[in-house]
Amino acid sequence: MIQDIAPYTYDNHYTEQTPTAEDMVLIYKDGNMLCRLEDGRLTFPKAGEILKKDAEFTYLFTISGERFFLLQNGLDEGLAGFQWEKPTACREAEPKYLGFAGITGWQLDDWYRSNRFCGRCGKPMEPDHKERMLHCTHCQNMVYPKICPGVIVAVTDKNRLLLTKYAHRPGTVNYALVAGFTEVGETLEETVQREVMEEVGLKVKNIRYYKCQPWSFSSTLLCGFFCDVDGDTHITLDTEELAVGEWFEREDIPLEDDGVSLTREMISVFKAGKEPLP
Repeated sequence: MIQDIAPYTYDNHYTEQTPTAEDMVLIYKDGNMLCRLEDGRLTFPKAGEILKKDAEFTYLFTISGERFFLLQNGLDEGLAGFQWEKPTACREAEPKYLGFAGITGWQLDDWYRSNRFCGRCGKPMEPDHKERMLHCTHCQNMVYPKICPGVIVAVTDKNRLLLTKYAHRPGTVNYALVAGFTEVGETLEETVQREVMEEVGLKVKNIRYYKCQPWSFSSTLLCGFFCDVDGDTHITLDTEELAVGEWFEREDIPLEDDGVSLTREMISVFKAGKEPLP
């Protein structure tokens, strides 16, 4: 999956740091990311290439000794040799650890941008000096990076797997699994039951955890579950959420693992007959 960057190791421990000329800089603007992308190979600017005199760098994380910083006050004029790309380009870019860095930086940049002012009193927020946190000196409000828990659900019926396609997503051709965010006061298992009932009208049982994945595109921690249909297998689609819901026999599943998403890994695990049993 996209976070599997071994032999590189990700260290997100926050300390205030100042970049050197060789440190990587991540820059985002209007939904785009400044980078060089040539033949699928990804490169980010280094701090020494940023000539902006009032540059405001924020330390993000380190990957195997390589430090990454965020340029928070932009670079409107761009940078010679680099171009603006959608962060989704990180999904298939090489080296993989830089793709992971690009989307993780995207999540943190979005968090910083969304919390410039206090949501309680409206005063400007200030960065903390000891941890990754923003605080309001007026009302003492503290805000930490947003992580939204959600579920990916592989609903099975013996040798069959339920695959779906999202509604209102032009150009979507690949199948997916039932998915959704956890609501306040709800366990992950209850989220599984609710989302499956809401999206495809099915009851489920034997809910079992598979694994999780940080998904920075939506600031989500995705938790994967397998479960069995309980009773009637007739699908009733929520057409506001889904365009397609179909049962596929194991040998007829049309997707393979893409090495990026938890969804595709879970589909491939079932296709190979290696899903966790009740």
